[in-house]
Amino acid sequence: MHSSIFPFRKWLPTCIVLAAVALVTLAPSRTVHATEAHLLIEADTGKVLEAENATFPWYPASVTKLMTAYVTLTAVKQKRLTLDTLLTVSPTAAAQSPSKMGFRPGTQVTVDNALKMMMVKSANDMAVVLAEGVGGSIDGFSAEMNAAAQRLGMTQSSYVNPNGLPADGQISSARDMAILARAFIHDLPEYEYFVHIPSIRYGRRVTHNFNKLIGRFPGADGFKTGFICASGYNLVASATQNGKRLIAVVLGASSGTMRAVRAAQMLERGFANNSLSWLRPALGTVDRLAPIAATPPNLRDEMCGPKRRHPASDEDNDVVANTSATSAAVMSFFATGAQPPTLRPVDMIAAAPAPSDPVIVYTGPTRTGAAIAAAAEADAARDAPPKSKKPGKTARDKPAPKAEAREKSKNRVSITIDPKSASKSTPKSTKPPVNTKPAASPSAKPKTAEGKSKP
Repeated sequence: MHSSIFPFRKWLPTCIVLAAVALVTLAPSRTVHATEAHLLIEADTGKVLEAENATFPWYPASVTKLMTAYVTLTAVKQKRLTLDTLLTVSPTAAAQSPSKMGFRPGTQVTVDNALKMMMVKSANDMAVVLAEGVGGSIDGFSAEMNAAAQRLGMTQSSYVNPNGLPADGQISSARDMAILARAFIHDLPEYEYFVHIPSIRYGRRVTHNFNKLIGRFPGADGFKTGFICASGYNLVASATQNGKRLIAVVLGASSGTMRAVRAAQMLERGFANNSLSWLRPALGTVDRLAPIAATPPNLRDEMCGPKRRHPASDEDNDVVANTSATSAAVMSFFATGAQPPTLRPVDMIAAAPAPSDPVIVYTGPTRTGAAIAAAAEADAARDAPPKSKKPGKTARDKPAPKAEAREKSKNRVSITIDPKSASKSTPKSTKPPVNTKPAASPSAKPKTAEGKSKP
């Protein structure tokens, strides 16, 4: 009997190993977070380096504006309009929900400035201004967006508005957003600067790019963020190091910081050229990823529910201040072009961004030189809040200096007149107003409503 089981004992370790391999092979792929989608590809080849839920339908939110910019700049390239073309803010555009510039209907802005405001501040009103200027209406522009998506092979995308505000028919996926980013790089290289502007200045207001990789992650050079409650925090990002450009897509992150950290982690792995990468199965190219037929997840309760401590928005400021040493290391890279600092992605995102001069944006026609500064000052004056005024007094009510002196003189005279003679010779209508009082003496105490002096 002992001899009969000996062969089994001999091969038992091998059987266990084979069984473990089979279980790993048959197990479903692990997702980092049940409500997140991640994708990392090479910009040149479209080769997929990482993919998690990459073909799951998703609400794109403001990453929609990447398609708005693509369609607008394609129209510019086709000479249907120019970057200097003046567009007018319509009542529809002015009525859009924040984030927005808040211009009044009738305000004019160039295509160039509207694009910069839309891509950096994620201004929903500027997206509508561009849509109406290019497509004639929101519906007309949405048709152009859908035609472009179909032409590019974005089979999971549909658009009903140019800014990504909540709409059931506004759907995309990480796969499709990566395809769009590749198309932007390939088709519109002369307009790429629109997707990596660090900050803009309108009047006295400076707005930094919501993409926290810009100025923090070495080589970061695009693209766009997005957020609505249903989608979570989205980001399409790109970076270039040593001539190699990668595109990372994150959908459904829990905060603006986390979407940037997730993207930075993927980009860091992609640039590392891990020597064990050959062990991972080939994932093919981004256009070959098989779409999943499903309903987009709705993350409203998680993102905007009562458990969230702060109101969620694309202008997420959830960045923990890091040490000065960390910021100095990041600054050193951007200043000298030395090897990227050996920092964790979370430290890079928490560091202060590299210093840069904001790009001035303004209303009205295109200007150059000193005229740009003058336009910015005019916008600042127009945008400044009105000076506080005391209740019941306006500039119109304030008497001129001479008239005020005469009025004081009259008051002094009337005070010295004997009350008995005044009652006989002075009509009642000439008495001073009820609220006109002579100046109080230094020793006088204010009285309460009951007539008693305050202590």
